[in-house]
Amino acid sequence: MKKVQILILFMGCLLQLAAQTKPIKGSVVDEGNGKPLSGVSVIDKKSKSGTKTDDAGNFQLTLKSESASVELEFSYIGYKSQNVSATTGSSLTISLSKEVKALDEVVVIGYGVSSKKDLTGAVVSIKAEEIRKVAATSVMESLQGKVAGVDIVRTSGSAGANVSVTVRGNRSIRAGNGPLYIVDGIQYDNFQDINTNDIESMEVLKDGSSTAIYGSKGANGVILITTKKGKVGKLTVNAGTYYGISEAAGYPVPMTGPQFAELKRQAYRTANPAYNPATDEAKVFTSPADLAAVQSGASFYYPGMLLGKGSQQEHSVNIASGTEKTRVFASFAYFKEKGLLYNDYLNRYSLRLNIEQTITNSLKLGFESQLSYYDGNSRADGVLNQANKVLPYYNPYAADGVTLLKNPGNGAQFNPLLDDVPGAYKNDTKTTRILSTGYVDWKPLKSLSIRSNFGVVNANSRNGFFEDANTINRALSSGSLSRINNSMQANLTWENIINWKEQFGDHSVAVTGVTSYLSNRSENNSASATGQLLASQAFYALQNNPSNLAVSSNYVGSNLTSYAFRLNYGYKSKYLLTFTGREDGASVLAPQNRWSFFPSAAAAWRIGDEGFMQNNHFFNDLKLRVSYGVAGNSAVSPYQTQSGLILVPYSFNDISSLAYGLDPQIGNTDLKWELTATTNIGLDFAILKNRISGSIDVYDSKTDNLLYLVKLPATTGGTSILGNVGKTRNSGFELTLKSENIKSNHFSWTSQLTYMRNNERIVDLPNGQNDVASGFFIGSPVRSFYDYNKLGIWQTEDASTAASFGYKPGDIRVQDVDGDKKFTALGDRSVIGSAVPQYSLGFNNDIRFRDFDLNIYLFARVGQTFVSDYALKFEPNGIENGANVNYWTPENPTNDYPRPNINISKASMPFASTLGYKDGSYLKIRNITIGYTLPSSIASKIHVASLRWYVSARNYVTFSKVKDYDPEGGGSFERPLTKLIVTGLTFTF
Repeated sequence: MKKVQILILFMGCLLQLAAQTKPIKGSVVDEGNGKPLSGVSVIDKKSKSGTKTDDAGNFQLTLKSESASVELEFSYIGYKSQNVSATTGSSLTISLSKEVKALDEVVVIGYGVSSKKDLTGAVVSIKAEEIRKVAATSVMESLQGKVAGVDIVRTSGSAGANVSVTVRGNRSIRAGNGPLYIVDGIQYDNFQDINTNDIESMEVLKDGSSTAIYGSKGANGVILITTKKGKVGKLTVNAGTYYGISEAAGYPVPMTGPQFAELKRQAYRTANPAYNPATDEAKVFTSPADLAAVQSGASFYYPGMLLGKGSQQEHSVNIASGTEKTRVFASFAYFKEKGLLYNDYLNRYSLRLNIEQTITNSLKLGFESQLSYYDGNSRADGVLNQANKVLPYYNPYAADGVTLLKNPGNGAQFNPLLDDVPGAYKNDTKTTRILSTGYVDWKPLKSLSIRSNFGVVNANSRNGFFEDANTINRALSSGSLSRINNSMQANLTWENIINWKEQFGDHSVAVTGVTSYLSNRSENNSASATGQLLASQAFYALQNNPSNLAVSSNYVGSNLTSYAFRLNYGYKSKYLLTFTGREDGASVLAPQNRWSFFPSAAAAWRIGDEGFMQNNHFFNDLKLRVSYGVAGNSAVSPYQTQSGLILVPYSFNDISSLAYGLDPQIGNTDLKWELTATTNIGLDFAILKNRISGSIDVYDSKTDNLLYLVKLPATTGGTSILGNVGKTRNSGFELTLKSENIKSNHFSWTSQLTYMRNNERIVDLPNGQNDVASGFFIGSPVRSFYDYNKLGIWQTEDASTAASFGYKPGDIRVQDVDGDKKFTALGDRSVIGSAVPQYSLGFNNDIRFRDFDLNIYLFARVGQTFVSDYALKFEPNGIENGANVNYWTPENPTNDYPRPNINISKASMPFASTLGYKDGSYLKIRNITIGYTLPSSIASKIHVASLRWYVSARNYVTFSKVKDYDPEGGGSFERPLTKLIVTGLTFTF
């Protein structure tokens, strides 16, 4: 019996030892090509025991551990180390990615690539992981405040609303100021089509040296978008899904019923000092219905009946795979956004396929294609404006509580809720866009590559519009309005690029040559009519409209032929020179001006590589950059060099006839491109063992030959002509700082700060004079506000002074600029603000603790002014509802708003426009995201390589001087900006 017990004990020990020493097996491969890696170190972080992979990349590690779960560290020279949680007895497949030093990172530039250390221009690269941190409608919105010098603003909260993007300020007055977008080498302005999960990297070219190679299209900056390609190795699948609820990011509330009633009393009192509130109510509210509504204390919040909660969701999947010969990347994404207003929505479907085939060792063929389809409906401006002025003590519904009244209580005011009746209003747009690119890449020599790209952009869009007779815009018209518009666009791009690069001892030379041909064609046709009897037929049966049938069509075409070159020279990799030139020939200009040349030059000195820097322990990298370049703004529309004909109806002997006459805007055969010359000085640096790195840029951009609409005397037979007159200037300072604040095995914290200050101003205008009528002023930004300067309200103690100016206590008081004791438009108005900020900054923080991650991103825009529609919504005579404001009365001597008066309307109230100007500075927590990544040991059990869950709050907190309004909206309260709470999952299989 004793022997049996000893045998059982011995076998138990063996079983326990076997359980404790159960091995972990696996293999390690290169993430890029799938090839096995030998000699990879595999270490148990707790016991410090380990092994290395064999020639086939396989390993086996036996651990004596009481715990079934261990954490392994995989490390290999030239590759990023990776920590993996595993369980004993499991089998792992680990993919290691190559560790590219920051200075060796490949950056996409115009018609080629460069290592970051060899850049001579102001180029910023943004990687895919940074782009995906914020759940956004478009890729550019996710970059707000993250790139110094790029100003991104979202002014509308409607479904699918786009953003405004400018690079280093506004330089054009009549032309566009948006940058040029290049997607995989092809010009493509519809960046909102690009699925953020498809993007490998984005580069922003900011200075004249880097943008000059795009010639007549580069003056406003260039944004390069590179999409993902397939990778050699096993097939990988990435998927993501998120859903969020949105609401208005603050919305100002108009007066309630009792507040508006008090406004009417005070307005009556001003004109009738003997007013007695106890006995004169019927004199103020002359309508029995008005009086009954006021006495009942009724109040209805009309905007609240229209505004609701919205939603946003996206679901995407992509696959990537490849062999030594064939690489494939494919993706699909569905995005849906529902706005705050009824029937405001957008559906977007995106499909991408990228294929690259290696034919021989020197020849590759590729195809990149993207299909985007939009299906949406948008609401017209005016609905919320109407809702804010309807008398608030009138019920929008009849006594049955269901039927909407057309004119609740006041015959002059239409019920805005009627626009929400199903079928009453449609603004339905369906758009299909295809971007397809085919390329051949031939490398006959090691130092020589030749590439030919052929790209096609094809777009078709149909907009169907219908307004029923009982809608706001048709309330004063006869019958409904139906309209349909169809448009087609076809753009062709053919470019041939030669790159030659060679090293001669300490000398390196790289030459790029480009030929380019762009063809743009667009057509549209539309038809409209009024009086559709059946709302259900909307715009589908225009022939059933009895009146005002009208048709029109249009065609526009243009071509651009270009030749470009770039020469890069380096000596000992420390002294770098770049020369660029591009010649553009455009069909939109007159023959004598069609060709323009755009040169640039840049130099860089890698100070950090000098011998005298080798023993310094502060700087890890230091590079000085200087550049100068000229780029253009191709904002001349086709046919503007020609004088056109227009159809002129007239009567002859009481008979209606038609004739043709000259278009009032005369063509100008001397039109040229706008030209921008930019000088840039930059400094790139890294200090304290690369814990802090960044760049500083100072620039000065001068734009002349501005496209400007010059007014003509009547004797010329025309009213205006587009000419090249005027100048603008932008100068500024940009700073980017990146820091690794904390870095340990289980905790890390990194930050990035961007700061940009731009001084934008108009330098010259026709005849050297301000254009007051158009709002352009020498020495001020393009978007400036010219008005009287409001000092407050005339007070009772100022009665005699006010009288000397012709005013009385309770009136708006403005500054007497010229001191002549009177207020005149010529002498007392000045530029009192601008929509351009003095500076902007972004502050991004990424924190990781074990499997948790936290992103906090702050954005600020300081020093700009906006005109508040809400602040202007004050009717002193009480004829309609408006803003709930602090107005002057003898008992309330405020300096905010003037005294109500039934005899004065806002249109006739002196200096009423000064009430709308507000300080638009703000600081907002743009994004807060907290995520959790499932440990790989657990993820493997559910057959996924990685799984991350996250929750985000976007645009949720804003600090500003403006109450209940997001200043980024620019003053309009028709389409309030939204704040969004999102939760989502990302998977990798």
